[in-house]
Amino acid sequence: MICALGATQTLAWASSYYLPAILADAIARDLGVSADLFFGVFSGALVISALLGPRVGRRIDRMGGRGVLACSNVAFAAGLLLLASAGSVAALVCAWLLLGVGMSFGLYDAAFGALGRIYGDKARRAITGITLIAGFASTIGWPLTAWGLETIGWRSTCTAWALAHVLIGLPLNLVVLPRTIAPQTSQAAVRPHVAIDTTMVLLAIAFAAAWTVTGAMAAHLPRILQASGATTVQAVAAAALIGPAQVFARAVEASVMSRFHPLTITRIACMSHPLGAVLLWGLGGSAAWLFAVCHGAGNGILTISRGTVPLAIFGADNYAYRLGLLGAPARFAQALAPLGFSVLIDHHSAYVLVISSALSMVAVAALLLVRPRRHPLQT
Repeated sequence: MICALGATQTLAWASSYYLPAILADAIARDLGVSADLFFGVFSGALVISALLGPRVGRRIDRMGGRGVLACSNVAFAAGLLLLASAGSVAALVCAWLLLGVGMSFGLYDAAFGALGRIYGDKARRAITGITLIAGFASTIGWPLTAWGLETIGWRSTCTAWALAHVLIGLPLNLVVLPRTIAPQTSQAAVRPHVAIDTTMVLLAIAFAAAWTVTGAMAAHLPRILQASGATTVQAVAAAALIGPAQVFARAVEASVMSRFHPLTITRIACMSHPLGAVLLWGLGGSAAWLFAVCHGAGNGILTISRGTVPLAIFGADNYAYRLGLLGAPARFAQALAPLGFSVLIDHHSAYVLVISSALSMVAVAALLLVRPRRHPLQT
């Protein structure tokens, strides 16, 4: 199950979230729109994903993740086919609306919720396992998409990704995941209730701040490194280290750090981005790779933390619904981060890492105010 979900998550991320980085300019040029408009539509898809998150989580808590994740493959395929045939701005918007639905149904929060519904409090190891595999989504997706753009064009590339969802993702989700899972409690089956207490608010703040940084770095990392003194070659080479650093950090979390409470690990992860920034400021552009490794390692842990921290603190009851509530502010922040940091880079390029580091420390401060369970999860 972990291998299958890792594969479907790799496919989902590669064909949605990581798609614009390669295809944005080509699509915008062919449709006669600006790249800013394209990324604005992409941000709208992330907003749709945030709005639908709690409803998707509630559905998973009630019925399990099989149907939800299978529907994500259908939504992804439909959105990609519409994008492949788009000839106007209206079609572009409709395509990304469908892809936004697919992202709400099929990315990490939904997969984590499905695992929490199956394994309960023992889902931590499974969550880490699928992120170890899907951590290569950009490493696999970007080269494949770039190769498709150069050889068959962006329209056929989108069509190929759609076929992959139908021929690979959909069968895997339908075959591997349980058909039905009885509701844990009658209350959860009828109408789940999750109290928005101080801990929930603090976690929402921490995840929103951290994922603002993640979204900004995903969109602008080479540009930010160059503004900090790195050459183009150094910036590109450093950016290539993000994926391996993420996977390595997740492997360490699954082995050496598995006995620590997820909250402790998350606090450390949030401090890795400011640490990398300090190294970059102190050593200059030649230390771009150190910054990339620090940021990538922290980001790799934070991806797991979105699933493991709520599970460790609140348990498995209404777990997927809680993930949807906690993830909504983070997705909104992640949607606004590329545009917001683009403006900051244009006007205050020398200080953009000060802002991102400050956001990371806001996340650390919020997490320090959260009280962990007395007994960490046993894996």
